[in-house]
Amino acid sequence: MRVHRHDDGTQPGVSWDMADSQSNPSPPHFLRRIFKPLQKSAVVWVPGAVRDAQHVIALCRALLSERGEVSGARLAIQVLDAYQTLDAAALEVFFDRLVEEFSPDPSHVEQAAGAYAADPSQMNLVRLQTTVESPRQELFRRFNMAPSATAVLVQMRGRLLQSLSDHPERAGLDADLTHLLRSWFNRGFLVLQRIDWRTSALVLERLIQYEAVHQIQGWRDLRRRLAADRRCYAFFHPALPDEPLIFIEVALTRGMAARVQPLLDPDAIVADPAGTNCAVFYSITNCQKGLRGVSFGNFLIKQVAEDLGREFPRLRTFATLSPIPGFADWLTAAGDSPVRTQASPKLAQLIERLQQGDAVDLNAVDEELRGTIRRLCAYYLLQAKRGKEPLDPVARFHLANGAHLARLNWMGDTSQTGLKRSFGLTVNYVYRLADVERNHEAYAKQYRVVASIEFRRLGREAEQFFKKL
Repeated sequence: MRVHRHDDGTQPGVSWDMADSQSNPSPPHFLRRIFKPLQKSAVVWVPGAVRDAQHVIALCRALLSERGEVSGARLAIQVLDAYQTLDAAALEVFFDRLVEEFSPDPSHVEQAAGAYAADPSQMNLVRLQTTVESPRQELFRRFNMAPSATAVLVQMRGRLLQSLSDHPERAGLDADLTHLLRSWFNRGFLVLQRIDWRTSALVLERLIQYEAVHQIQGWRDLRRRLAADRRCYAFFHPALPDEPLIFIEVALTRGMAARVQPLLDPDAIVADPAGTNCAVFYSITNCQKGLRGVSFGNFLIKQVAEDLGREFPRLRTFATLSPIPGFADWLTAAGDSPVRTQASPKLAQLIERLQQGDAVDLNAVDEELRGTIRRLCAYYLLQAKRGKEPLDPVARFHLANGAHLARLNWMGDTSQTGLKRSFGLTVNYVYRLADVERNHEAYAKQYRVVASIEFRRLGREAEQFFKKL
């Protein structure tokens, strides 16, 4: 038998050698049964992949058995060793088997739910909660008896997330992993560390590898970002001592920075941090794909602000210099809405040039067009929504953490990415420590966006313009 992918990229097919086809023109029954649940996948399925995945599943069953309780650590090591040998095809089978064989029994759930509906006692509630908990959760807990298992489970969820959109039936599997990882990576287990040039080379290499906002251009660039007027902090977990979970880069400046390029200049003169009065958070990077949805950033910003305040009592302002990643996409997708009608021919031409990656001199943009773009951006940050929350993901993050919208910056990020996604605009979110909790409560309860007078003025100007249309 040979398994192959069609040249046109459609569903993989199964072809049979001539000797097989003469005696058995169709696949044997047991292979049809094995391959049937896998027909949706675009992965090449081979018997070896099924065999390897089934071997790991058999070890999982043993780990969940009574025998697994006695020799759990040894079995957990065997399971994880076998899991880490799975190739892409075998991993797909493994995920499917976890869904099929380690989900709650629907009949048991129905029975327990009926008992609780008839008699909502605490005993019946506990029985229902126990019944609806997936056996996978206990399986993953037992995985964690093996050394380095936590790192493997984080990696497992990262690989699972890559396939989730094509396999919605795996949502329960993702929910189980997320539930456990949120427990294991809660704030009580996290350790905040300052990263400087004396930090281990392994961790410094991780920073260069993971930086997602402003790419680090090698060791010289990194060294400048760790100089005396800069700070870098990261959260670590005891189970992953050399793997930053999230890190934040800070520039200590005189006044609130409006442009990111000077902060990233490796040749910039190092300032005396004692003479600064503003801490600018210019990059926050989540490092572990498998921990997506496990929140660290809010704790990180607040603790870093408190630590910096103790180290430099003269610091008065804690602000971000943030990208506006969804602005250009929102504007170009506005169709025939009133928002898009502000796109004058000059603005439409500018949008087209930026989207095509053409070099654009923002200094040459006239005041009228500049004002139009600023008003539209303020409207986007204040009014564009995803449900009740701001459409912009960076805005959602900082506003939910208790910051307020303070200032729009023309030519704040003139990199190719900055031009393409937000016409070079950046925004300062300010964390006023005395107001953080109040702003957070206003956002959490009412989704209220706290903004400066400047932002409110720009937003009103945009609204008034739309009313005239």
